[in-house]
Amino acid sequence: MLYLDNAATSFKKPSRVYFSMMKNTITNSANSGRGGHFYSLRATKKIYDTTEAICTLFNIENPERIAYTQNATYALNMGILGVLDKNSHVIITQMEHNSVIRPVTKACRHSVIKADRHGRIRPSDILRAIRYNTKMIISTHASNVCGTIMPISKISEIAHGNGLLFMVDAAQTAGCLPIDVQKDGIDIMAFSGHKGLMTPMGVGGLYVGENIDIEPIITGGTGSLSESAVQPDFMPDMLQSGTLNAPAIIAAKESIDLILKETPGAIGDKERELAVRLIEDLKNIDKIQIYGLGNEKDRNGTVAFNVKGLDSVMCAQILNDEYKICTRGGWHCAYPAHCALGSEKNGAVRASFGYFNTARDVQKLTDAVYKISKKFN
Repeated sequence: MLYLDNAATSFKKPSRVYFSMMKNTITNSANSGRGGHFYSLRATKKIYDTTEAICTLFNIENPERIAYTQNATYALNMGILGVLDKNSHVIITQMEHNSVIRPVTKACRHSVIKADRHGRIRPSDILRAIRYNTKMIISTHASNVCGTIMPISKISEIAHGNGLLFMVDAAQTAGCLPIDVQKDGIDIMAFSGHKGLMTPMGVGGLYVGENIDIEPIITGGTGSLSESAVQPDFMPDMLQSGTLNAPAIIAAKESIDLILKETPGAIGDKERELAVRLIEDLKNIDKIQIYGLGNEKDRNGTVAFNVKGLDSVMCAQILNDEYKICTRGGWHCAYPAHCALGSEKNGAVRASFGYFNTARDVQKLTDAVYKISKKFN
């Protein structure tokens, strides 16, 4: 099987991640922070080693400002529901995943910044949307549908210039695009591990900047302040309830060390080159509709397209059943983004490249799409 669904999760991981996961399931599955015995302390130390690697990757000064979660969705809910209330107003973009849309809709009133047919937004539209009670601006770093990269530094300038918080959904970019929370002016950032960071499933995180007021939405099970009936008020304990997935978090350091060596910029360039090659090849096939940017720099390794006249889910199923290629058809948990791109009626087929994909994979997918287009012509 050819795997081209890295926007959902990276399927293949570096071999050192598998070995670490296996080893630490056996040797470091003790409950971190739940005792002073040897095994608990060792697990805590190794988890902290991963946290320090994450700090290096994202230029986070204080490791205590990172709380581990199951995934980016949990992190986004924590960051949104823990900061906003019904009296708040928040600004989001049309390209957001429903892991942002749904908690924002639950928490407070919000404004949606429209995107153009390539998935781009105008920062000036954000400035015009600010109200007297606006508290936060939230933006995905890159669209999970078409790969368009958002101008987060410019958005941050607008947010901070108006006394607002800026939150970034880095689920699609952590590990495969440079992220510097200091330089980019990020106050709160949610990230997943199992995508670009190539960690095992069950690892995500939330970075919360210094002096930001956040309330936990899940309480209990911290191990610290056991004598108290209320949640600790210090990071990361205040957001980190329950047993951590120690083997997976520890294994994450192996892939993060690899990413630091390769650099996120180099990894992102490789994935973007594969995406651009696919787009250029698909342009030569009749009846193919491509969504999002073409060969511009402001895109990552995700490509959305359709074979005209063929349902996107059906096309993805044919690619799987007849050509052994894994893509994803449909609306990708981001229906408003499809409305911007013009694919709201049928969704789209999404091919997303990762660290282990090659130019041969592009050719194999292009050949398969060509044959499908002829069959349904």
